[in-house]
Amino acid sequence: MACARPLCEHPRMLALADDLGHLSCTVTGDGPPVVLVHAGVADHRMWDAVVPALAERHTVIRYDLRGFGESAPPTGPFSETDDLRRLLDHLGHERVRLVGASWGGRVALGFALAHPDRVHSLALLAAPWPGYHWSAEMVVYDEAETAALDAGDLDAAVDVNLDMWLRGPARGWDDVAPGLADRLRGPLRTSLANQAVVGRHSRGPATGDLASVSVPTLVGIGKLDVADFQDIARRYAEEIPGATLVEFATAAHLIAMDAPAELAAVLGPFLA
Repeated sequence: MACARPLCEHPRMLALADDLGHLSCTVTGDGPPVVLVHAGVADHRMWDAVVPALAERHTVIRYDLRGFGESAPPTGPFSETDDLRRLLDHLGHERVRLVGASWGGRVALGFALAHPDRVHSLALLAAPWPGYHWSAEMVVYDEAETAALDAGDLDAAVDVNLDMWLRGPARGWDDVAPGLADRLRGPLRTSLANQAVVGRHSRGPATGDLASVSVPTLVGIGKLDVADFQDIARRYAEEIPGATLVEFATAAHLIAMDAPAELAAVLGPFLA
């Protein structure tokens, strides 16, 4: 899947078809492979501002999880861990660097637990914690999203999620970079429209003992994110042996969108 340097300035669009639908994938750059797994309120485009810096030294692989972006909603039971394994097999990559944001962080961690020999390093950005006892603030958010979806008001559900995950609890909309909400609105709408079918068919990412993670691990969190996720990030940094915690002062939940230059500056030496 490698190509000459001049051609790698432009992403290659690929698709992996199976009996459940297809996975859409974008490959940019040349060098050691790094896979970026998007958040559950976004798609592969959330990484747009980070890719150019990473692609100077890496083959950057971005794919849409089933039911997100350009990937078809699943038509039957599936595993995010198996999907990533099959994608890497299709692309011919035996061992990769993994970077996951939010739900994509859980997918990346699950893959590292299930296939440790295929992971060179791991970066978790605001990943959730299974079974976490959520705060009242998170419960209110969840109830508001559920009420909007039950009423068939997808636009209201989108606004609820933009408030929580893009703006965050610690700033007003005037403090959010212009254009970010418009960039996220479409991918978020797609994820919410397919949320029920994805939830019905997903078996979830693999689980395991965090103490068994033996690859270099970076845990990132936005200082403007929900307090729950700041607590969770500290837990991951404590439970994964040798993990490094990095805080991004100007970011809320979606670090790659809020602080792409800062994130690229951290990921560059870590991935190397």
